Amino acid sequence: MNTPARRDGTPDRKKNTARSGKAQGPKRSDGHKRSDAPGRPDAPKKAHRKGSSPQTKLNKRGRPAAPKPTAKRPEAVPTISNAKPARHQHSSAAPTELPAGEGVRLQKVLAQAGVASRRAAEELIAAGRVEVDGNIVTSQGLRVDPENTVIRVDGIRVVVKKDLVHLVLNKPRGWQSTMSDDLGRPCVGDIVSERVAAGQRLFHVGRLDADTEGLLLLTNDGELAHRLMHPSFEVTKTYLATVKGVLARGVGKQLRAGVELEDGPAKVDSFALLQVNEGQSLVRLELHEGRKHIVRRLLDAVGHPVVRLVRTDIGPVALGDQRPGTLRVLGRKEVGGLYQAVGL
Repeated sequence: MNTPARRDGTPDRKKNTARSGKAQGPKRSDGHKRSDAPGRPDAPKKAHRKGSSPQTKLNKRGRPAAPKPTAKRPEAVPTISNAKPARHQHSSAAPTELPAGEGVRLQKVLAQAGVASRRAAEELIAAGRVEVDGNIVTSQGLRVDPENTVIRVDGIRVVVKKDLVHLVLNKPRGWQSTMSDDLGRPCVGDIVSERVAAGQRLFHVGRLDADTEGLLLLTNDGELAHRLMHPSFEVTKTYLATVKGVLARGVGKQLRAGVELEDGPAKVDSFALLQVNEGQSLVRLELHEGRKHIVRRLLDAVGHPVVRLVRTDIGPVALGDQRPGTLRVLGRKEVGGLYQAVGL
């Protein structure tokens, strides 16, 4: 249907009431349309009070509504975190340099510690991979005190003190984990007697009972030995145990969840069944507990007494194929790994 045109030729866009079927509401005297919809009486808008702005909101009684209180941002409340602090943090600040003629050049110290050749040590420094007392060093020629300076390469501690000793002993079965024995039984002291006679005072890191064999660390660094033994540092020890019987399916889960012993609950960090042969089972378990006979007591508690027990690892140090009754000096990376594990 064509839209009727105005006199000026433009189409009339007003809706035709008769054609659209929609009734037009009666107009008020002021020219505005008035709504005749039921339930909505036509009432003049309430005038704003004197002094009030058009944006002022009114309540049901026509009075200005009270402003809503502005929510204040809560102040930060200090909290105590249970997370363990980082064991090692470094800074890019320059370390304190010793006066000329004192100390030893850093690249020479690294070379003497067996980290790398002097030329390769200079490349490590230039690459920003060396830290001195927590500060990254990139300049060559820095002089340090090897006896009192903490040096790290790629985050691993480099022990440069000449008098420090770190040894691994594969303790034979039947030997005592002591430096001497009043009853004349074979003990660890018999194996290191020459070193003790030369003036080295060695600590054994934890003990192995006489019937347990395997890895035993010996060092003259008392702080390192203390931290390795303390359960708060959670340095894991790995054992291979031959036990009586064939393990049921839920034994590993039970040991990981925890077993109640006479001196309190205890659990393993990991557990695996390796082999079953002639009514005996070979298992591997890791834990950081250090209580007396803890492995034997745990396995007894789940109904599988130990026939043979060997400790194979302490943290990053592994026994490998080292023969029983022999000593070996720890490598640089192994020593650095131990210090890193306990935050030194």
